Amino acid sequence: MWMQMGFDAGRVVGTKLPHLLVCVLLLGIADSMIGPYLVLFGADRALLSPLQVGVFLSVIAVSGLFVTSWLGRRFDRGAGRWPALVAVLAPAVGYLALSTTTSYALLLVIGAGLLGAGLAGFSQVFALARTHLDRVSGDASGRGTLALRSVFSLAWAVGPILGAAALAWRGYGGLLLLTSLAFALIAAPLLLLGPTPVTPRAAQQSRTPSRLRRPVLLVAASFMLFNTAMCAGSVALPLYLTRTLGRTDQDVGLLASTGALAEIPAALGLILLPARVRRQRVILLGMLLFVVYFVLVPAGSSLPLLIAAQVVRGLAIAAVNALGITYMQDLMPEATGRATALFGNAFITASLVSGVVAGAAAQALGYRAALLLCGLISAAGCLLLISARPAPRDELLVVPHHVGSAPGVEIKPDRDR
Repeated sequence: MWMQMGFDAGRVVGTKLPHLLVCVLLLGIADSMIGPYLVLFGADRALLSPLQVGVFLSVIAVSGLFVTSWLGRRFDRGAGRWPALVAVLAPAVGYLALSTTTSYALLLVIGAGLLGAGLAGFSQVFALARTHLDRVSGDASGRGTLALRSVFSLAWAVGPILGAAALAWRGYGGLLLLTSLAFALIAAPLLLLGPTPVTPRAAQQSRTPSRLRRPVLLVAASFMLFNTAMCAGSVALPLYLTRTLGRTDQDVGLLASTGALAEIPAALGLILLPARVRRQRVILLGMLLFVVYFVLVPAGSSLPLLIAAQVVRGLAIAAVNALGITYMQDLMPEATGRATALFGNAFITASLVSGVVAGAAAQALGYRAALLLCGLISAAGCLLLISARPAPRDELLVVPHHVGSAPGVEIKPDRDR
């Protein structure tokens, strides 16, 4: 069975999977270590108002949108490692600089010029993964991405704990320095990946950029709606649990951990799906499960039901986010960088609007209605995904081709090193 899954030792070494796993692990830890505490840094250390904190985070997100798109295009023109190095070294410098100042003007400059680039790290690492894993087979590419996504989820379960420990040990200065170090360390496995493979289609893309087709835009919009529901639900759920149901903070933490832990085995379980299964159908099932989740939570108040709902949430997120990366890349096989950037920007855009959506809905209609609204948003994402109707060749769970060095694959010359 494990040989059929494509992870025997020879293929692992040949596809550079260990280097990619380390990259994703370090990236997830770096992101999650600072993520929950960046707001608190602004409020407690820099003494910013809630509005100033919101503007600071929005500046980072908007910068991330532009940098992610730009680096995605640059990747398609050269398929090298330097865009990924920019995406991890810029935030390393940024968080180091953040530890030296609390000036609001400087914080905005650092956020726009350095921290925003860190949001492109996810898409760049997964674009590199696609090009390296494709050298073996489509099977290795699809299943390897699922393994990488599982490691990223695991890192997000570990990172906040490390962040809390660093904060308790050395305060915000220690947390920022440790985050800077984590981002900087990602450069080592990136450099060890070696020259980046490039296919003739990628070379053609560098001369003739492709236009975004209707199915690609619809799929990207469906992912954005799914992520909007996910992020808005994450804002509304703790308030619903504590203020409507009277649950404790410990219950909030338990439910959050349950959902996060459920994602890991769910994503790994997708590796066992046979190649004939259409990826779009599994993603659609995940979105439908998300709708079910947003119906279950407002419908009951017992802890067992809420825990079961969080398991459903983990299954839904695993199906959409783990398979969605490769699905988007398959829709744009000639532009891996742009495809992965589109997927990453769907989440960044969702994070920008979700706070307003959740806050406005909760204030106008209540927390229960806000969760139901998230279900409607996820249902709208389902409809967009159904209407996309990509070509059959874009829907396969894996795209098989010859094992070994793929036909027509070249290696970038030494300038990529």
